[in-house]
Order: sequence, then C-alpha cells, then structure tokens
Amino acid sequence: MTISTHVLDAARGRPAAGLRVRLEHGGATVARDVTGPDGRITGWPSDAAGVYRLVFDTGEVAPFFPEVVLTFRVTDPGEHHHVPLLLSPFAYSTYRGS
Repeated sequence: MTISTHVLDAARGRPAAGLRVRLEHGGATVARDVTGPDGRITGWPSDAAGVYRLVFDTGEVAPFFPEVVLTFRVTDPGEHHHVPLLLSPFAYSTYRGS
C-alpha cells in the first residue's frame, strides 16, 4: 500500500509547494516530507491497516490554521490511499482521492 497527498492553495489557485507534512501511524511518525512544486507527496509506503494521520504545517499558507490534521482509517493495506487537502486562509476541505 502507498499513501499520497496533494495540497492546493485554493486562494491562489495553485499547488501549495514547500509545505511540511508528516505521516503518523500508531502514535509514531512513520514518514516526513515537503510538498513538491506540484503540491504533491507521492508513494509513502505503508503495509499495515489502522488509523493514520497526515499532519500539515499550514501556517504560512493559512495562518488561522497553523496545523491541519487529517485522520483516516486504512482497512485494506493492499489499496493506495490518496488524501488531498484544499486549503484557503479560513477554510479547508479534504476527500479520499484516487
């Protein structure tokens, strides 16, 4: 299984490049990275079911939300999980992508 994310700065209509993101599972950080020029982090490997958290350091893009935490459950470790974040100064949204 892999986990990926894509962060879009909705206020500017552009990818949110250079955003620090960490992946947590079982209370531990299992990966860290920074979004690329396209706002993406692709292919973090993970082979276990359970609850995961993506923690985004969003303070530079959305100062009202210095951190956004997306918590999701993996039931089939064989599937790819893509969890995008749409970010604006005073709101954010997410969904399970493909």
